[in-house]
Amino acid sequence: MRQVVLDTETTGLDAALDHRIVEIACVELCTRQFTGRILHRYLDPERDIDEGALAVHGLTRERLQGEARFAEVAREVLEFVDRAEVLIHNAPFDLAFLRAEFARAGQADAISGWKVSDTLVLARSLYPGKRNSLDALCERHGVSRAHRTLHGALLDARLLAEVYLAMTRGQESLDMLAAIDPPAEGAHAPEQAWPPAGLRRAACAPETLAAHAKYHAGMVKDAKGPSLWSRLQALH
Repeated sequence: MRQVVLDTETTGLDAALDHRIVEIACVELCTRQFTGRILHRYLDPERDIDEGALAVHGLTRERLQGEARFAEVAREVLEFVDRAEVLIHNAPFDLAFLRAEFARAGQADAISGWKVSDTLVLARSLYPGKRNSLDALCERHGVSRAHRTLHGALLDARLLAEVYLAMTRGQESLDMLAAIDPPAEGAHAPEQAWPPAGLRRAACAPETLAAHAKYHAGMVKDAKGPSLWSRLQALH
């Protein structure tokens, strides 16, 4: 499963008022792992930047002069996102700007086929009535943002990727659960063993085992209880 976490910074709040994208970033995930592939571009908006937006990202028109125009990176963005699920926090905002930019580049329908998941909608379903900004979600899930003073598309895309993985970290329902759940009172417990006969086992590199242990510890913390993995290990 390939996913792309996308974020933008803009000259203002309303794409319908001809505000433009000044920074775009994409971070790739495959099978819930960072691949190290990113797309990050600063863009010349060819217009002034609202003071409110400047206070958020700190990118001045002078700083952006000489950077590429969106039309020059449009194909690169499409190729990076191609066939991936796109994860965006408050997707309607970024999508409005992207549609406007692609329309200016003569590709009005360029993103019509994107499969987009809005992480803000997901957060509101998980934490109704709570603050679900990226900052709030980082704090809730222990994602460090100590190095973040201003918003930036690449930094925010990386933070959102970590938050998304934390929000969707769960325990799959497996048939083997039946083998470790205690039988009902008075019922006869069948003979069970773990690992089951014939299970193939592969050796893992130390760094892989360390990454698994870190991921598993976070899952247990979020679940507030023992995981299926730890219960299976206890049978071994």
